[in-house]
Amino acid sequence: MAPRTKSDGVDCLIDHLWQHGYLTLSRKYGKYLPAPPKMGEYEIDAVAKYKKKIALGLTITEEELNDPKFLNKLDFLANYSSRFPQNKITLFLGVPNNAVVKASLLISSLKYETQKHIKIITLPDNFVELLKC
Repeated sequence: MAPRTKSDGVDCLIDHLWQHGYLTLSRKYGKYLPAPPKMGEYEIDAVAKYKKKIALGLTITEEELNDPKFLNKLDFLANYSSRFPQNKITLFLGVPNNAVVKASLLISSLKYETQKHIKIITLPDNFVELLKC
């Protein structure tokens, strides 16, 4: 069972970014921050910054892991270059607990340079664990 709503998953993703020192610039389902812009043709859930490093946050479901276009989406977002191409972007993927192995196998099929920019975050399965994240 995935988090109750998509916004709960985004909340856990934002909490994880905060714990690692990132400042949230934009996020979906937020009250005070604007929604992040589309990156190419793909929607993302959060944009954060730590010093000069930019992080993109994306929560995914098991259905999205089965999508054949998902690898193209990961490849595009992990290699996205902003106005400053020397600053690489880190892509944080929020994955449900029961789909972490499948997500890591899919990521391992990408090029090594792309794999380095993707970090997997485990999202809790039930509401009790959501309160802890």
